[in-house]
Amino acid sequence: MELRQAIEQRRSVRRFKADPVPDEYIWALLEAARLAPSGSNIQPWRFVVVKSREMRQKLSECTFGLKFVAQAPVTIVCCADMTAVETRPQRMAELWEAGAFAGTDLENLNPADFAQHRTMDEKTARAYVSLNTAIAVEHMVLRAVDLGLGSCWVMMFRPQEVKELLGLSDNLIVVALLSVGFPDQSPPPRPRLKREDILLKWV
Repeated sequence: MELRQAIEQRRSVRRFKADPVPDEYIWALLEAARLAPSGSNIQPWRFVVVKSREMRQKLSECTFGLKFVAQAPVTIVCCADMTAVETRPQRMAELWEAGAFAGTDLENLNPADFAQHRTMDEKTARAYVSLNTAIAVEHMVLRAVDLGLGSCWVMMFRPQEVKELLGLSDNLIVVALLSVGFPDQSPPPRPRLKREDILLKWV
């Protein structure tokens, strides 16, 4: 499938067949997330794959009445690791060694100096790792379409309850739940703004 087709065919699917999702498909989704870009290459995304019927039910009870989270064969709990920000010097050094900055203004960058001059308060760091994790989630969403799977990006949940349910550490932020399975519906295209409505200006 071409990328354009995956983008056009993607829908939020809320009804799934009972067929299990093969483990190799789940690994393919995680691989798509692994290859996502991130600021300074910090790769803050961390995932919990929820497959058991009992845990899916408990996870759905952490949402605001979204029963399809229990019905979906798999829900991937998508987290951002706050400690990833601390790895920026190491990640930047890896990028430099890999030649990512060759021929650019960053070629002579000292990774240690970069980290020193880009400190973040906690609020900024939370936004930073969450935004980068969202990129990885969207990679999984599009790969799911490519594999013939449906998915639904879920934001209506109580993060602290999810963390307690799964025993997640304090350094993790639960960014989203991604319910995945073979779709049992074919939703029509959703309303979208026109291109002219989203373009502010050309300069």
